[in-house]
Amino acid sequence: MFVTGRFALLVALGAIPVVVWPSGRTVLAWAALVLVVALLDLLLAGATTAVTVTRGKTPPIRLGEHTTTRLSVVNTSGRRYRGRLRDAWQPSAGAGAAQHPDRRAAGEPGLAAGLARRGENLARQLSGDPGPPGPQANRQDLNVGPGERQFFDVGLRPTRRGDRLAIRLTLRRNGPLGLAGRQRSLFLPGTVRALPAFDSRKHLPSRLASLRQLDGRSAVRTRGQGTEFDSLRDYVEGDDVRSIDWRATARRRSTVVRTWQPERDRHVVIVLDTSRTSAGRIGDQPRLDAAMDAALLLAALASHAGDRVDFIAGDRAIHKKVRATRRVNLLNEMVTAMAPLESALLEADWGLLGAEVSRTVGQRALVVLCTPLEPAAIAESLLPTLAVLAQRYQVVIASVSDPALDEMLADRSDTAAAYRAAASARTLTQREETAAVLAKLGVTVIDRGPAELPPALADHYLSLKARGQL
Repeated sequence: MFVTGRFALLVALGAIPVVVWPSGRTVLAWAALVLVVALLDLLLAGATTAVTVTRGKTPPIRLGEHTTTRLSVVNTSGRRYRGRLRDAWQPSAGAGAAQHPDRRAAGEPGLAAGLARRGENLARQLSGDPGPPGPQANRQDLNVGPGERQFFDVGLRPTRRGDRLAIRLTLRRNGPLGLAGRQRSLFLPGTVRALPAFDSRKHLPSRLASLRQLDGRSAVRTRGQGTEFDSLRDYVEGDDVRSIDWRATARRRSTVVRTWQPERDRHVVIVLDTSRTSAGRIGDQPRLDAAMDAALLLAALASHAGDRVDFIAGDRAIHKKVRATRRVNLLNEMVTAMAPLESALLEADWGLLGAEVSRTVGQRALVVLCTPLEPAAIAESLLPTLAVLAQRYQVVIASVSDPALDEMLADRSDTAAAYRAAASARTLTQREETAAVLAKLGVTVIDRGPAELPPALADHYLSLKARGQL
């Protein structure tokens, strides 16, 4: 049961008879009248079970994008159903978020477009036109006739990655006087999966252009370990004389050189650390999400280069693994596997993760460990595993650094800031010393901020391809 604002207004109107006939009987009589009328309105409201509500499937979206979940309401009774519906979700699902599409025409200035939209809205208000349909809030007014079916769209804009769940659906049915009504809550399953945003995809076109210059679309006149024969062509001034094919030169009676292209079908293994060190927040996102962004850009680039990419995510257990079986669907499988991953507040078992890498790939490969460069965690658990992996693979550590450390180091305006700068300098020094120790093992460390890490990792991969070291 619930009461509306009309009930409160009716109670307030009792002040008039109390002023005219000031007595306790007047107050009791008015209160009794209000209660009788409200109970009668409640009895005439009808049951909330008169409608059946079902939910359609909500497709996954990237984090920060907008989608809708559709509700189907069917009135199975012989009376018109007037009431209200509330579709409650987890707060991070962003239920009721309105979509604001950019309706600016090509070449139309922003001010003119804004004035045109305001004019359209004003014209619709004057004419009573509700305007084009679009995502609505999570509270909907119901006015469903007998046997009628209506559809309602609830806007969703997730603010966190992963599966966002519906909590409950609440149905209200008002009485004919609008004083009171009946209410019922039920669980209507609903899920929207927020995939990683993959903001670094803006760097992919430029890296693909660099890759095309390496894979033979433009001539590559390099020779050495890790390159494959591409074709023969006539010698031009500036070519390396060591690339001359003397047998082909003798047959053609003109100097011919061999051209080479970077090796294809190499193996890249990306290991995503989901332990406690990845739970630290940098800005408005955890380190785990920034590492995912770098891993996705590298996977997309390596897949276009024709290399096989495997993905492993875990801490003290292997949570997700994507094998390089279907190269076309690699990126889709990776973002789907990454979506439900969350950081666990425990130490990573790098012995387990290293053994999984060895089981995944036996020959030489590029192994990228997406883990923060935390000196204590690396010295205690990762360093012994790195000593073994570096003997068999080309190992790279992709670490997300905190730009706030550099900001604190530069600020020495007062005593508190000077202490923060000293702590920041000590932390940065420890990270540099750890990177130097890893370099002696043959491990490359790429330590950048969340925005700089993905392109830096992609550039390092391209440099390995160019030098034939992959």
